[in-house]
Amino acid sequence: MDRVTKSYLEEFRSEQSLASGLSESTMFEYFADYCVVSLAHEEEFDAQDVHVGGEGDLGLDGLAIIVNGVLIGSVEEASDLLDINGFLDVKFIFVQAKTSSGFNGEQIMTFFDGIDEFFAEDPTLPLNEQVEGAREIMSWLYSKSVKFKRQKPVIEMSFVTTGQWQEDAYLTAKVDKRKGQLMTTGLFHGAKFTPLGANEIQAAYQRSKNNVTVEFSFANKVLLPEIEGVEEAYLGVLPVKEYLSLITDPVGNIRKPLFYDNVRDFQGDNDVNSEIRETLKDPSGQQRFAVLNNGVTVVTRGLDTTGNKFVVTDYQIVNGCQTSHVLFDAAEELGDEVHVPLKVISTADEEIISAIITATNRQTEVTAEDLYAMSAFQKRLEALYDAFPDKKKLHYERRSKQYASANGIEKVRIIGKTLQVRAFAAMFLDDAHRAARYYGDLRAQVGTKIFIDAHKLEPYYVSAYGYYKLEFLFRNNLLPVYYKPARYHLLMALRYLIGGTDMPALTANKATGYANKIAEVLWADEASVEVFKEAIELIDEVLAGDALTRDVVKTQSFTDSVKAAAVARAEARKVAAEATAAKL
Repeated sequence: MDRVTKSYLEEFRSEQSLASGLSESTMFEYFADYCVVSLAHEEEFDAQDVHVGGEGDLGLDGLAIIVNGVLIGSVEEASDLLDINGFLDVKFIFVQAKTSSGFNGEQIMTFFDGIDEFFAEDPTLPLNEQVEGAREIMSWLYSKSVKFKRQKPVIEMSFVTTGQWQEDAYLTAKVDKRKGQLMTTGLFHGAKFTPLGANEIQAAYQRSKNNVTVEFSFANKVLLPEIEGVEEAYLGVLPVKEYLSLITDPVGNIRKPLFYDNVRDFQGDNDVNSEIRETLKDPSGQQRFAVLNNGVTVVTRGLDTTGNKFVVTDYQIVNGCQTSHVLFDAAEELGDEVHVPLKVISTADEEIISAIITATNRQTEVTAEDLYAMSAFQKRLEALYDAFPDKKKLHYERRSKQYASANGIEKVRIIGKTLQVRAFAAMFLDDAHRAARYYGDLRAQVGTKIFIDAHKLEPYYVSAYGYYKLEFLFRNNLLPVYYKPARYHLLMALRYLIGGTDMPALTANKATGYANKIAEVLWADEASVEVFKEAIELIDEVLAGDALTRDVVKTQSFTDSVKAAAVARAEARKVAAEATAAKL
């Protein structure tokens, strides 16, 4: 392995807080998995969630399933996305990584063999839990194939080494043959094989650390008058091909993170979107699109202009989520006469950004809770995170890739809004089973039980820190990774074990002290390990010898049983403490 790759590998290990005892080959597998999946998925994710290497891995090191732009890990997540969007857009990503300096034909064919076995109706080889779970998702997706609206799933395969691909004609022919065999199954719209050597994997890693930057030509525009707090603002129309370059990544995926600040996810074939789609089917409708559509608003925190050339960095589509997705779906049918009304606003003023988002999303009914992402509560929570020093510090990511280019920040200390919702719901709302499902299952509680303006901030921080600490302990083998599927139940149990059963209202001043009491234990390495081990004892007590599976942790009954066991343990401890105090 060359020196540059080794240095990247060490930086990656530090950022991901992976155990230093991992072998170089295993570390390279994690590194390759992360880099390859990052090429197709611009959101932050845990490399361990896509790593499947080990006994029963079918010769695969990495496996990711992306549905509607979201990296998923369960059937429930896929089902939630189908309910929200009304369709399924699926991509399967497979990775094999070798620290060797060349591309071995036999190893590549073994890689294809494993992929064939993964999609077989009746696999004959043993499967580990990660591969079995991915197959369960795959089978469910194909059972809903009528919802493959745009196309059948796409399969992407990457073989990674520390060498250089030599375009060997014989090996290329064998790869093409195996891709052809995959296509004859009728399961895929396309199959892509990518060999990645040292240069390519280094470039992929660097790209994962950068904010999204796009260049486009904006000729038909006017500069708006000077506005306080706004550096520059433009209004005009953009050819659809130029606009699509704004919302798609280099491999052709729609950039889902761009719409994080948009208050509505893509709503699929609702009346408005169907009407837009029908307009685009008609040549005259395409020509009139610029006057029939309300257009798109782009807010960017970095804008460079040279004539008609615009370069935007760290930008969001704050209004136009529905329009953007419909245009993306219809891209192949759109002619040069289609133009998109576009407003580009350059500002770093968070108050102005929030006001723009709120105003532009009042065109259709949007409730107050839908606007939580831009609320003052989020800013105060970010400030609280920043107030903690050193090892107590976390980073609250209010917008996508906010900390992507920040040096020296451990990725595992970055807490996004989705993770914050899950951790808080598990620890303080006893919703561990919902937290174990897709975030959409908790969405309805935002604005009613979660992110309430009157809530104290400390419970949010401590729930996130509890999640971080638990992941750290799993990564460093200080707790058995077997219990990782129950991580949200462990957070719930931990709160009872440390804080007791008398939790104050989350709006009360006492909630701050209650949360700080939990934080003090989590900040102490030995004490946190001991309390999590006690929480694991409760999990074992509830399981009573049964296996801990992904299906079990997603049930209300399992949550209720773990809660009951934690409450009983906490009450017994309270009685014992009172008895001791009485004797004194």
